[in-house]
Amino acid sequence: MSISSISCGYTFKLSKSQAFRGNTHNSSQFQANPFPYPLPFHLSLSKSQKYSKNKLFSSITASSSETPTVETPKKQSFRSKNPKDINVLVVGSTGYIGKFVVKELVKRGFNVIAVAREKSGIRGKFGKDDTLTQLTGATVCFSDVTSLDVLERNLENFGVDSIDVVVSCLASRNGGVKDSWLIDYEATKNSLLAGRKLGADHFVLLSAICVQKPLLEFQRAKLKFEAELMQEAEKDEGFTYSIVRPTAFFKSLGGQVELVKDGKPYVMFGDGKLCACKPMSEPDLASFIVDSVLDEDKVNQILPIGGPGKALTPLEQGEMLFRLVGKEPKFIKVPIEIMDFAIGVLDFLAKFVPSLEDAAEFGKIGRYYAAESMLVLDPETGEYSAEKTPSYGRDTLEDFFQKVLTEGMEGQELGEQTIF
Repeated sequence: MSISSISCGYTFKLSKSQAFRGNTHNSSQFQANPFPYPLPFHLSLSKSQKYSKNKLFSSITASSSETPTVETPKKQSFRSKNPKDINVLVVGSTGYIGKFVVKELVKRGFNVIAVAREKSGIRGKFGKDDTLTQLTGATVCFSDVTSLDVLERNLENFGVDSIDVVVSCLASRNGGVKDSWLIDYEATKNSLLAGRKLGADHFVLLSAICVQKPLLEFQRAKLKFEAELMQEAEKDEGFTYSIVRPTAFFKSLGGQVELVKDGKPYVMFGDGKLCACKPMSEPDLASFIVDSVLDEDKVNQILPIGGPGKALTPLEQGEMLFRLVGKEPKFIKVPIEIMDFAIGVLDFLAKFVPSLEDAAEFGKIGRYYAAESMLVLDPETGEYSAEKTPSYGRDTLEDFFQKVLTEGMEGQELGEQTIF
């Protein structure tokens, strides 16, 4: 047999005594391999022709009757593995929802690598030992996620050599302009890049239902990352995502429980019917997020999700509280125009005093949640729809209120997110 290449000016000869055995042991000896796979035979070169720079194309012929076909083996889908063999990287693991997600993943038997700050919790009140206790069952890697280099280096030094799934529960601590872009976009993107470098094939993002109507910086930051996440899946068909957009959490509605218990009035904006939500407990949300790790029907989907039961307005939430404490309802109705005036003043002052930029943004956040429903925004009608907002879980807001009335808000602190 002989193989000739007129571009290189060489004649390649295959000894008749060498039959094809699929052995590629010596194929690396020939560097100018025009095939997309190693040649499964030995080649001897005779320089019988001079190289011509004008010969730019090769015509390669062989006397063998068939060209060997080499198929690249497909990578095994992590979804076919046992959970204990699936490596799940969780960022935002010490956050309010992140702690529940880690607990649920561990409960279901996944191998969990939780990335955490050395100082976590509200204003960094928890140290490493506290974090290790909170995230029992997970392997904890302490790292800053706002720096890609630092995150990749810490994962490498920690001995993490492969990741199947990344779950991001990262969220801005206060919703400020810079913090929103640093956490909701930059840090979240860092977790994607670090995970992909380690082989991650799926990314579960905890987003928010309010990004449907983006008027705030944290919403714009989240949407920018969502778009880039979807682009990543478009570029690589082997990569998938699930974007979870929950409604209000129980704790965000519990700020006035103690006040009502002490006989104080319930504060609401307008007539208390400006907005509504289908509140969801943290364990139920964590369960849904973990479902999104393996469920095929959640692949490459944006997943709005609410809790069980009907949508509730602030007025209905207040009435529920007074009924539970056995007191006559008392409400303070705040005109929402007051917030509009305050925001206008802060926005104006921020042009001259940049340090007031976040104060203006906090006002806008409060105004948004006072007037916008945390429900699916129907694109056909432009209205929020309780019927089109899916429900999940068992825990009800009434059960949560009853528990807080009995046990208090310990562990449910709002910290920098407090509005009332």
